[in-house]
Amino acid sequence: MSKYSKKDIMKLVEEEDVEFIRLQFTDMHGMFKNVAITSSQLNKALDNRCMFDGSLIDGFVGIEESDLYLYPDYDTLQIFPWRPQQGKVARLICDVHRANGEPFEGDPRYILKKMIREAQDMGYTFEVGPECEFFLFHTDDSGQPTTTTHEKAGYFDISPVDLGENARRDMVLTLEEMGFEIESSHHEVASGQHEIDFKYDEALITADHIMTFKLAVRTIAKRHGLHATFMPKPKYGVHGSGMHTNMSLSKDGKNIFNDPSDPAGLSKEAYYFIGGIMKHIRAITAITNPIVNSYKRLVPGFDAPVYIAWSAVNRSPLIRIPSNKGEKTRVELRCPDASANPYLALAVCLAAGLDGIRNQIMPPKSIDRNIFELSEQERQEMGIGMLPGTLIEAVQALEEDPYIQNVLGDHMCRRYLEAKKAEWTAYRTQVTSWEIAEYLYKI
Repeated sequence: MSKYSKKDIMKLVEEEDVEFIRLQFTDMHGMFKNVAITSSQLNKALDNRCMFDGSLIDGFVGIEESDLYLYPDYDTLQIFPWRPQQGKVARLICDVHRANGEPFEGDPRYILKKMIREAQDMGYTFEVGPECEFFLFHTDDSGQPTTTTHEKAGYFDISPVDLGENARRDMVLTLEEMGFEIESSHHEVASGQHEIDFKYDEALITADHIMTFKLAVRTIAKRHGLHATFMPKPKYGVHGSGMHTNMSLSKDGKNIFNDPSDPAGLSKEAYYFIGGIMKHIRAITAITNPIVNSYKRLVPGFDAPVYIAWSAVNRSPLIRIPSNKGEKTRVELRCPDASANPYLALAVCLAAGLDGIRNQIMPPKSIDRNIFELSEQERQEMGIGMLPGTLIEAVQALEEDPYIQNVLGDHMCRRYLEAKKAEWTAYRTQVTSWEIAEYLYKI
C-alpha cells in the first residue's frame, strides 16, 4: 500500500514550493539517470506519460524499439535538502515500462521486484542491510578528482586525526533529513576511508536507499571540496572499499534464520540459504563485483574475502554470521562492493538463497580458523574453493550458471555479458605505467 497518493504528491509539491522534479531510474551498470521536469508537468508524470529514448541508455533497447516510459514510485518522493529552499528540487524513483504498458525486462529494479515476488510466493520477506565504504579524496585545481588525502587516520580514529569527520557528519545529517535512519558512521582502516551504515529494511527499499545514499554522499563531499568515490580499490597497498551485505528472511513477521537450539543459532533455512549462495557465488560475483577494479580488492592481506567458506566465529571467510542472535540473526556476504548495481546484486543473492532452500542445499562445514593462514594443501584438503580472481573469470562463471542467467533474464544477461567482455578487452589491451616501469628498461 503506497503511503502517498497522486493527490498527496501534488499537494506536497505545491505546499513545499517544489519547482523541479527529477524522475530517476537506474541503468544496467547501477548508474542513476534522470530527466527533470517542472511542477507544471507533474500530473503528466504521475500518470506514467513521461517517455524517453531508451536506445541511449546502456543495456536498454535498440533504435527500433527506443520509446520507453517512466512510471514513478510514489513512495520514493524525496526533496533534496542540498538544493535551494525556494523553488525546491525533489525526485521520484521510477520503474521503466514499454510503450504497451508491460514492465521493461531490462530494468534492474523490475528484476529485483520479480525476485521479491518469488520470495513472497514462498511466504518470505527479504530484508537487507548494507555496509557502504567509500574514500574521500581531494580535487585538483580544475575540480577533477585525485587519489590524494592529507589525513593519516585509521580505523575508528577521531578528530583532529580524522580530517573527514566534518564532511561525514554533514552526510549523516543530510541523510537523516532525507528520512534515513543512520545507525553508525566512522573512519575506516585506510587513510581517507569512511563508512556510514543505515537501517536494515526490505530489499527494494534498501536498493533504492543505496542509490540515494551514493548520490547524497558524493553531493555533500563536493560541497566540502572533496570527491567521494565508491571505487573498490582506488589506491595500491591499502584496504579497498566493500559493501558487506547482511541478509535475512522473515515469515509472518518472524526471522526464520533464527534457531536458538542450534549451536550457531541458525535454522535449517539459514543453512540452506548459505548453501545456495555458496553454490552460485562464482557467477554471483560477476554482479556483486562488476568492474575490473573489483578484483584488485579481492586479494589476500586486506581483510577482503578470497575463499569460498563460511563461519560464525571469524571474519576471513566469504560468509560470516554476526554475533547478534534472535530476531537480529543475519547472514553477511562480505564480497560485494558498492560499484555493483544494488537491484541486480540483491536479486541474484536472493535467488541463490531461495535455490538453496528449495533444494535443501546444505553448506560444507564451517571454517573457524583464519583461512589466510592455512596452506594451499590444507585448503584443498578442506575443499575450500576460491572466488574468481578477475572480471573475465567471473563472467565465464556467469556463462556457466544458467540459474543465475535466468534470474537476470535473456535481455539483461545478453547485454550485461557483452558489456563486461568489452570492459575486460579494453582493460587487458592497455599498457600500464607498471609495465613500462617493470619492463621497458630491461627488455
